[in-house]
Amino acid sequence: MARQADAARLIVQALEAEGVEYVFGIPGEENIHFVDALKDSSIRYVLVRHEQGAAFMAEIYGRLTGRAGVASATLGPGAINLQLGVADATTNSTPVVAITAQVGLDRIYKESHQVVDLVSLFRPITKWAELAPSPQALPEMIRKAFKTAQTERPGAVYLAIPEDVEAAEVPADLRPLPVNRVRPQDPSPAQIARAADVLATAQRPIVLAGHGATRAGASAALVRFSERLGLPVATTFNGKGVFPDDHRHALGAVGFMRHDYVNFGFDEADVLITVGYELQEFDPVKINPHRDKRIIHVHQFPAEVDDHYPVAVGVQGDISRSLHTLGDAVHRRFELNGTGERIRRMVREELEQGRSEDGFPMSPRRVVADIRAAMGRDDIVLADTGAVKMWMARMYPTYEPNTMLVSNGLSSMGFSVPGALAAKLAFPRRRVLAATGDGAFLMNSQELETAVRERVPFVVLVWVDDAYGLIEWKMDLELGRNSNIAFGNPDFVKYAESFGARGYRITNADELLPTLRKALADDVVSVIAVPVDYSANLELTSKLGDLTGPF
Repeated sequence: MARQADAARLIVQALEAEGVEYVFGIPGEENIHFVDALKDSSIRYVLVRHEQGAAFMAEIYGRLTGRAGVASATLGPGAINLQLGVADATTNSTPVVAITAQVGLDRIYKESHQVVDLVSLFRPITKWAELAPSPQALPEMIRKAFKTAQTERPGAVYLAIPEDVEAAEVPADLRPLPVNRVRPQDPSPAQIARAADVLATAQRPIVLAGHGATRAGASAALVRFSERLGLPVATTFNGKGVFPDDHRHALGAVGFMRHDYVNFGFDEADVLITVGYELQEFDPVKINPHRDKRIIHVHQFPAEVDDHYPVAVGVQGDISRSLHTLGDAVHRRFELNGTGERIRRMVREELEQGRSEDGFPMSPRRVVADIRAAMGRDDIVLADTGAVKMWMARMYPTYEPNTMLVSNGLSSMGFSVPGALAAKLAFPRRRVLAATGDGAFLMNSQELETAVRERVPFVVLVWVDDAYGLIEWKMDLELGRNSNIAFGNPDFVKYAESFGARGYRITNADELLPTLRKALADDVVSVIAVPVDYSANLELTSKLGDLTGPF
């Protein structure tokens, strides 16, 4: 039996030094030494069915743990298939290290079989992309990859390893570099003083918490800050849960495609305190259309430039420390007006309405209400992109960080099924549910086989409407008609069973909640197909369009 290539073993040792637990991928001819070296390591190689699934798994693992998820592929088509999940990770500020093979250095410079300039392809969608020029460069490059991916603002990085580099011998004393962590900094006293001056003259300040607050573990500090100063708090879709929805200061999530209940809180505000907010999460024009609000930007890095995001004060540093220090520096407390309570009441009433709707196909409000009733406070739901995301992100009460996940940077379809597998690996004692439309489900449904083979149990709830429902919604709103959005579907029960999973078909509204509870309690992979009536889509946007403020 051939001995492992030293360079491949060095790569694996470097990954072990970084604390990597899983590598998600598909092997190819050009990286067999790396895959073989993993077999004798502490790292679990999760063989997937499509490289896109590997990238999404790495992304969700990185999002939930804060440690870079690792996706692996061969060169050419395998590497290119990783790109959607890699771009999704970067736009969602999530640490991922993508490692692929590349042709040998002896032919990379010329037209040759499977030669594609992969570094140039990955560079626009990553924080850093490079090719390893020699085995001696591997320890430094792998350390740089993880440091770059995990440092704020986090994102994906890409490393191409030529097949002759991977198979090369290396000096016996070549070792992984020691891991060092970037430590968050205290905020500048001058920045805190300027922010306190802005709040000293504010009339109706409001807090918007984003994904960065979740990454920073700033939930407790955010609650304390809100309670100390009497401030209402809204979140982005990506920030859901960083401020609990059952707190009396909670306004809910902003991010819907129309002027939603929570937007009225921003309409009345004169100062926005954004905490861990990043512009790709939600366009600031929708909360500051007239550019007339003063903005205090609290984050670990400076704000992006935008005409509707004129930062009055940027408070850079550790978010929790910044909130504690700013809260201590403001010597006043704001009085909550009736707007927040009315916003919370309307959200509650919509959820209560859903609980009582028994039509079939089911109302999306009823589906959301039943999911919430079935899931525990710290269980994890992944809402795929589409109409599902709009209903879940608007209505699903979320109480803990990272317990309701969406893609709101790239908003890619098809992440929830592979992402659910990674979520279960990251938190094996929590129950995990992928809520997905039928369109998004079939984009990566092959990963059901991966989950069954790897014995990673989770539940997939497929919202069935035989169409790309969000596009239909948008067409009906903007054009008054729709086209080219309908498709056919397989028998989802038989489809699930063909992979060795369990399948359930909902035939009336009262079946969903007990079926969810049963599937979540079982230690297997399950797929539940629920027909959904999306006539509620236009009813909702019509209702929101009729709302007027101030409240």
